[in-house]
Amino acid sequence: MEGLGTWGMVIFLVAIFAIMYFLMIRPRQKQQKAQEEMMQELRAGDKVIIAGGIYGQIESLGEDTVILKVESGATMKVARSSILGKQEFEESSKGVF
Repeated sequence: MEGLGTWGMVIFLVAIFAIMYFLMIRPRQKQQKAQEEMMQELRAGDKVIIAGGIYGQIESLGEDTVILKVESGATMKVARSSILGKQEFEESSKGVF
């Protein structure tokens, strides 16, 4: 009877680890892979949003930095890793209020 309890505990711990892997670790790995692919696909002219909530258009790309042109015409140098994603739709100020 004692051996069955030990094996039951081992099976329970393995099951908990498997559940955590499929619910937490694996989705995060997929998200990181998608982020890395997006970073590799960035090109000059792409419209993006950075972590600070700033929208802009990429003027040039460096190894670790990006020159970003914002709507006012100003440019800023930002870390490549701060880019969250490409801008998927053009926002319009009509009908906001």
